[in-house]
Amino acid sequence: MSKVFAAMMLSLFLPIAAAAAEGAAKIDTGDTAWMLTSTALVMLMTPGLALFYGGMVRKKNVLGTFMQSFVAIGVVSIQWILIGYSLSFGPDISGIIGSLKWAGLNGVGMEPNADYAATIPHILFMAYQMMFAVITPALISGAIAERMKFSAFLIFILLWTTLVYDPIAHWMWGTGGWLRNIGALDFAGGIVVHVTSGLSALVAAIVVYKRKGFPHEPIMPHDLPMTVLGAGLLWFGWFGFNAGSALSSGGLSAMTFVVTHTSAVAATVTWVMIEWYHRGKPTMFGAATGSIAGLATITPASGFVGPMSAMVIGMLAAVVCYTALNMKHKLGYDDSLDAFGVHGVGGVLGTLCLGLLAQKVINPAGADGLLFGNPGLLVTQIVAIVVTAVYSVTVTLLLLKIIDKTVGLRVDDEAEMMGLDLTQHGENAYTS
Repeated sequence: MSKVFAAMMLSLFLPIAAAAAEGAAKIDTGDTAWMLTSTALVMLMTPGLALFYGGMVRKKNVLGTFMQSFVAIGVVSIQWILIGYSLSFGPDISGIIGSLKWAGLNGVGMEPNADYAATIPHILFMAYQMMFAVITPALISGAIAERMKFSAFLIFILLWTTLVYDPIAHWMWGTGGWLRNIGALDFAGGIVVHVTSGLSALVAAIVVYKRKGFPHEPIMPHDLPMTVLGAGLLWFGWFGFNAGSALSSGGLSAMTFVVTHTSAVAATVTWVMIEWYHRGKPTMFGAATGSIAGLATITPASGFVGPMSAMVIGMLAAVVCYTALNMKHKLGYDDSLDAFGVHGVGGVLGTLCLGLLAQKVINPAGADGLLFGNPGLLVTQIVAIVVTAVYSVTVTLLLLKIIDKTVGLRVDDEAEMMGLDLTQHGENAYTS
């Protein structure tokens, strides 16, 4: 038995060892350095999200909110290493899913994989994509903040990553994926990250139901400086998220870096102006939210548009997402921290803007959009949005219903009143 176990363990290590000898000469060190940096930047976004969300909840729930992001780093990373990467990017099965050929990172070594990134180690491409998988279910936590059982959340993110994120990542980004094959574009995750998480967040907010007192009682953020710090870290990390998706340190990554910032600043200023006019005062919370809306909305288009198009996208992001956030009270759903209003709405809007404003002169691997003579791209983008939305909503609803019938989704009334920090984790963030 011990010999069989030793042989199994050896099989996991041999492909990586062999790859090291083969591929050193093919690697571009500049691209590799940039992608190592980008991977670290994207990883930082999930702790940044913890701060961004944590400041918006009441102080009795801040550690519980942090925990939902931090545990996603652990749970989703393990899932990704074991099966997630192979399901998302592994050898294609009928355009729907990757095979388990790369399970446990078997065959994912130090040599480049030309199907995905020809100048960096395959293992680095895997790690970079892992950070995208990590933050995506963490985004959903904003819709169910302050009321979901930690045990239910753990089960949910593991199943959701496997059954929603991994297949859609393969459809859009995997070699042979069917959305990729019909010409749909998503440079850095508008569909794969923001549409999936945002629409799933809306379903979760409705199924888990409202917090006690919403919307009749004021539920105020406990620490806005914490939220602003989180927004700053997200903005900083987003350069790795978008510009890193060029998978090289060349001109395309530089352009993507600039348009990412351009959209963010346009959205921030526009949001402040709208709020000033609508509410009478510009708020720091509004400025922070506007910046994230601009970043989320530019994400799918970031590698296909120029700076002036990015300016327009950022302004539209502020108008549309601001409207969406103000609709939740009228429609009666409790998207606690605006996961749907910012990421879902922004992801859909950005994917549509890509279909309108993309230019092959920016990225020859892309396509021209409607305003540059190619209406077909907009149609393809709409198909991608609809399919992704229907699949995400359906599977998320089924998962939540199953979890609710087994372990239960929501803490009881007494636990909600005491707060998740104490009742779910046995600790308090503050001594007074």
